[in-house]
Amino acid sequence: MTSKFYKIILPIIFFLSFQSAHAQHDAQFSQYMFNGLYINPAYAGYKEQWNLNMFYRTQWAGLPGAPKTFSAAVDGVVNDGRVGLGLQAVNDQLGAEKNTALYGTYAYRVPLDADGNKRLAIGLSVGFIQQQLNLKALNPASQNDALLMNAKGTSMMPDARVGIFYNSERFYAGVSADNIISGSFQKSDKLRTYLPLKPNMFYTVGALFPLSENVSLKPSILVKEDFAGPTSADLNAFVLFHEKLWIGASYRTAVLNKDKIANSLSKSGAVAGMVDFFINEKLRIGYAYDQTTNGTGANSFSTHEVSINYTWANPKARMLSPRYF
Repeated sequence: MTSKFYKIILPIIFFLSFQSAHAQHDAQFSQYMFNGLYINPAYAGYKEQWNLNMFYRTQWAGLPGAPKTFSAAVDGVVNDGRVGLGLQAVNDQLGAEKNTALYGTYAYRVPLDADGNKRLAIGLSVGFIQQQLNLKALNPASQNDALLMNAKGTSMMPDARVGIFYNSERFYAGVSADNIISGSFQKSDKLRTYLPLKPNMFYTVGALFPLSENVSLKPSILVKEDFAGPTSADLNAFVLFHEKLWIGASYRTAVLNKDKIANSLSKSGAVAGMVDFFINEKLRIGYAYDQTTNGTGANSFSTHEVSINYTWANPKARMLSPRYF
């Protein structure tokens, strides 16, 4: 890499490592490892072919007001694989709150070896977020709040995400941040008070270990930090059979608490089982089943998540090693 590239990378690493903010976690996906663009804009173009990913998650199904999230993203490469491009739409609803976001993504991808199987990418997503707070869906007791009743309930504001992503054939690691500028554009006192938009951090790492000719193990970790609630971590392990079937499990838990959060409160926790099947070289479908384990009322409600991925094979693309991440 050139010294000019280091001058670009180092300030971004500094920015990502020292963000200080207070916010709630973004919507989460158990199959995040198949939805890399949602976590990190630098992921755009990783597979070096154009891909469409769609995810739908209904959390705590049957519980009134429980979260429901839909995400659709397309990404690919141009300029002989040096640039990744992406477009992503997200709709997230939780009770009276509804957020809709649209992002365009640019990632600059630097090859670190002659084959191009090791790359370091930096990515930027820019777009907008529309926030809505439906007063009619709130508990009537809350409607005596003058701030709620008199302020604007719908607002649209710009947003940006940044990230760094490194991958080789058998390993990847990334760090990213979202909601970087949106909070500065929240003009509604009601939205700033009840639905604050502040940066969230994501740290990811994963690897692939061949166990035999037809079986491989893929462990991964996702750490999420919002600087307000407990730091959470997803610990995941998948087994790949014949490059056709992924079977895996995940454990989600809080790993670091904050001083202002009572230790007596139940830590967030959940377990998930996942299966992803490659119908053919272009089409993959997946399903995840989550169960909350922290002793709250949510234990009685299960979570379901469905994903679909479609790849447009490029006959002119250079021969690639399989993209497992």
